This record gives sequence, structure tokens and C-alpha cells, in this order.
Amino acid sequence: MNQLENDIRRVFAEVWALEKGSEAPALMPDTILLETGLDSLGFAIFVSSLDEALGYDPFTLSEDAFYPQTFAEFVAFYERYRPKT
Repeated sequence: MNQLENDIRRVFAEVWALEKGSEAPALMPDTILLETGLDSLGFAIFVSSLDEALGYDPFTLSEDAFYPQTFAEFVAFYERYRPKT
């Protein structure tokens, strides 16, 4: 597991705790994001929180309309648009 994936998991757990008041479910590579239990507002908060934590939002950087379905696709999307340092 790389640092980016760890950061995404951490932010997801923080948002989950705020929204649901409990420990976040395990995120496996094939976990379907829409089946995690977060609603659309929760996902909006999650993506906004990731923007703050990581310093970029791949959804605004991407010219393609892409909606990752699994956790692995979500991480790969963030990896693809990670700013080069």
C-alpha cells in the first residue's frame, strides 16, 4: 500500500466517522464505492476533504468525465492526476 492510498483511506475513515459516527468499513480494491454506505453528500465531503489533504482534485484536472466505481479505480484516478513534484 502506497502513501496516497493510505491518505485516501485515512480521509475516508475521518469522513465516515463524522457522517456515520462509527468505524469505517474496510476498503478492499474491489469495494464498490456506492455500496460503502456513504450518501452523495458524504462523497462530496470526502472528495472535498481529499482536495484539502492532498492539495489537488483530479475531478477538476481531468478533461474526461470519469466516475470510479471501485476503490482501486478511485485510487488509480487520484494517482493518474497527482501533480508531478
